Amino acid sequence: MKRVVILLGAGSIGQAIARRVSAGKHIVLADYKLDNAQIAAKTLEDAGFECSTIQADLSSRESIKNMITHAQVFGEIFHLINAAGVSPSQAPVDVILKTDLYGTAVLMEEVGKVIADGGSGIIISSQSGHRLGNIPQVQSDALATTPTDELMNLPFLREITDTLKAYQYSKRCNVLRVMFEATRWGKRGATINSISPGIIITPLANDELHGPRKDGYLKMIQASPAGRAGTPDEVGDLAEFLMSPKGRFISGSDFLIDGGTTASYWYGDLQYLKSTH
Repeated sequence: MKRVVILLGAGSIGQAIARRVSAGKHIVLADYKLDNAQIAAKTLEDAGFECSTIQADLSSRESIKNMITHAQVFGEIFHLINAAGVSPSQAPVDVILKTDLYGTAVLMEEVGKVIADGGSGIIISSQSGHRLGNIPQVQSDALATTPTDELMNLPFLREITDTLKAYQYSKRCNVLRVMFEATRWGKRGATINSISPGIIITPLANDELHGPRKDGYLKMIQASPAGRAGTPDEVGDLAEFLMSPKGRFISGSDFLIDGGTTASYWYGDLQYLKSTH
């Protein structure tokens, strides 16, 4: 029996994190598209990691519980990496909320019931959640503490009609839910944090940078303080620290890794974006 790493969402960022924390452990690669998980498993196995794959739907509690049961066959769950989700251009409002908001909350809740002593979790959120601005405290408290099966019935969520707003609320919920779950995970001796990346070069981002909206993306990147996009490895390095023994005093926190884009959105050269968001 080994320590187990669950990676939900087998893309570039998730793989970069898994490479840094999974030596000597068993990686469960879960993805909505099983083919994606199998391709990632082949890459990781060729690099010396032990893997298994399973199809998983982040928006389904039953699917999440099946994934956890599969993982426990190989040992105790020691790390959770959630890099799954849908973007504003990929899905309608209800799917975004059911997957990114509800599903992520359920995932943290279910894994938190079985996470090993000394274990850790990373939830990949987004800089988009930091563009929502201040929301009423009553909304923040509701997003953080509402029982998961009641989340989708929150009145202010049911009023959302814009996919970007749905995504922003989902990512804000991820961060608030991490704070809430950190108090529960701590009772099992485990930590959980979120990372909010900006534009990171992945196959999906590369498509955007060569697609019809490329000029807007390039302008945003060039006007950011860093003047460039990020890489999955930079996110992986941050996650490795948070999940390592050096990060044991950090839990319930969110880490923005966006080259200063959010700072510029609020106070710098990217303030023009406020009118379009």
